[in-house]
Amino acid sequence: MALARALSREPALILADEPTGALDAASSTMIMDQLLEQARIRDAAVVVVTHDPKVAEQADRVVELVEGRTR
Repeated sequence: MALARALSREPALILADEPTGALDAASSTMIMDQLLEQARIRDAAVVVVTHDPKVAEQADRVVELVEGRTR
């Protein structure tokens, strides 16, 4: 439901803080697939904050913070 609300206004930028944090693996995959597909359709950028390496693997660019610094 939160994904539908986030996309309903057709934003140019989607900010997602741990969008799959409380989900099982199958649901996590489904949500990320939908989020990225809808972003492509709408030509929107997506910024995701996550601790899940499988979610990060789907990104075009990954910025990692270690002890407050990017690498």
